[in-house]
This record gives sequence, structure tokens and C-alpha cells, in this order.
Amino acid sequence: MNVLIVRPDGIGDLVLSLPVATQLRQLMPGVRIGVLANPVAAPILEHHSDIDYVRTVSLQASIPDMMQAFSGGIDAVIFLKPFRRLMWAAWRAGIPLRVATGFRWQSVLANRWIHEHRSSFQKHESDCNVEMLKGLRLTPLPVAAPTLQLTEVERANGGRRWGGVALPRVVIHPGGVSARHWRPAQYRDLAQTLAQQGYAVALTGSQVERDQFQSEALDGIVLHPEINNLMGQLAIRELMAVIGAAHVVVSGATGPAHLAAALHVPTVSLFDPRQNNSPTRWKPLGRGVLLLPDVPTCDKCIGEACAYWDCLDRFSVEDIAARLGAVVRSAQPLTIHHI
Repeated sequence: MNVLIVRPDGIGDLVLSLPVATQLRQLMPGVRIGVLANPVAAPILEHHSDIDYVRTVSLQASIPDMMQAFSGGIDAVIFLKPFRRLMWAAWRAGIPLRVATGFRWQSVLANRWIHEHRSSFQKHESDCNVEMLKGLRLTPLPVAAPTLQLTEVERANGGRRWGGVALPRVVIHPGGVSARHWRPAQYRDLAQTLAQQGYAVALTGSQVERDQFQSEALDGIVLHPEINNLMGQLAIRELMAVIGAAHVVVSGATGPAHLAAALHVPTVSLFDPRQNNSPTRWKPLGRGVLLLPDVPTCDKCIGEACAYWDCLDRFSVEDIAARLGAVVRSAQPLTIHHI
């Protein structure tokens, strides 16, 4: 049987889809497993033993191009998120088994349904994902934390990005797509503080994030010599290699936190209090700490109209540095702290 897992959106989303492939391999001997991913995120899947092939598609692609992604003898597709146009393309492509959730209008384009409301945010995303295996008449197993693979060459190249330093190595990723962020100046001050305390620090992010960070946090600022600004310089597997050579990664609720966890690198994650960003749903599945403002959970951020608008300012540079030091000294399974 040839099964295609469909998750063509964010990096973290794709990482948390990996338990589906792993359990398919365990539960269905002889299955051929593919993943349909975003072109930017897809390279993270290279060398993964539970994935036989990877296809890419843009969510802005034409329907004929989307249909092409479902060609080549696919027997079943599992939509981990019910993307309407992709479901239409799979239906038009004549895929025999089409598994999706059952509560959206586009669910009529599937023929196997999982009736589960994900909007309750009571389960982790990886647990929600493996529930979709029920659409293939399989019984999901307890989720094991996803893993990603680096080659020895990639690991060596990642180590060279750190200049061979033996200091504790900290990746700081100030950006992100889905979450509210700690202020760029606060990330800058954390980097400066850690460098002064004897850490080697690498800043990572996209070119857009680099430009924003430069304008908001680095205007007229000279960074400590132990800070290596790699923002805008790394392809995604190069980012993985830099993370893989680190001792800890600091970020918001964003993809690199999940990359780190899947590479067995501890994380210090700064989450905002919105319900759709709940740690119950989106925490990295690894070691470290997750920090959450001790304020009421909100449906969405309404900006300065909120009485708790400064909620992320509850994270002080000094406190984050101290908690990071504890993680470097002895990283334990992820714990959540309200501040």
C-alpha cells in the first residue's frame, strides 16, 4: 500500500507529523510512506528511515499542479489538516482512500473521517495526528517523540559554524510566524548577557527576520565577539546542523524549537498565552523548560487594548539566562513554568 501523509505548512507542523509515519511503519509492514510538504520545510525529512519519498506543493499552486502531487499510484492520503484545495485535488485525482477530519464542509471530499474537534486544544498536536491513522482501520500507539537525522558531514559543517569553540553553545532564534514574540531588543540583551557570562551564541532566522532584528535591535549596537549573527545565512538543513551542535536553543513557539527537540537538543521556549498557542497542543517534545506568562488565557491578541498587553515582558533577561544555565547544566524532560 502506498500512503501519502499531507502536511504542507510550517516546520513545526511537519516535525509533529513524523509520529504518523513512524507508526505507519510499525503497524503496516510493507507500506510505502510518502509525505507531501511545503518546499521550504521538506528538506528536514531527508534521511528519515520512516519516509520513503517526499513531494512538495505550494498552497498557492494551481489545482492541476496539486493533482500532480497525487499522481503515481497513491492508494491513500491522510490529511493531517483539511486544506480545502488539496482535498479537492486529491478527489479529482481519484485517490481511493482519503482520510480527513469530519467537521469541515470540505470533509465531503474525503471518504474516511475522524470525528474529533481539535479546537478544544486538549491534546498535543502529535496525538491528534496519529489519531488520523484510525481512518486506515489502524489503532494508534502512544506517541514517541519525533526524531530528525543529520549526516556526519552535516554535523561536521554545523560544528565549524561554531568555530570549534568548546564553550556552552546557545542558539537564539528571535523570529517566528504563528506566535507573539519577545521583543527583539530583549533577545539582543539576552545574547549579550549570555556572551558576557561565557557562552557562545548564534543568532538564527530568515533574511526578513534579520532585517527586522537589525532595524529594531541592532541599530548602533556592537555585538559581543562571542555572538555569531547567522540570520539570513542558513538553508534549513544548515540551520539543523547548527542547532545539532548546540547545547540549548532559545526561541518562541516556533519551528526551530521543534527542530531542536527532534535533534535531542534542549530548549528554552517562550510561549504567549493565546489558546491556539497552548503548550498542551504545541510544546516541543524534548528536554528543557517552557515559560508561559501567568495571565489569563486569551482567544487572540487584541494588542494594547488588553490589560495584560505587556505579558511577555514578564520574561526578564536575567531570569531567562538563569533558567538557561540550569538547562545547560542538567537538562530534564520539558517542564512548564508560569511567570
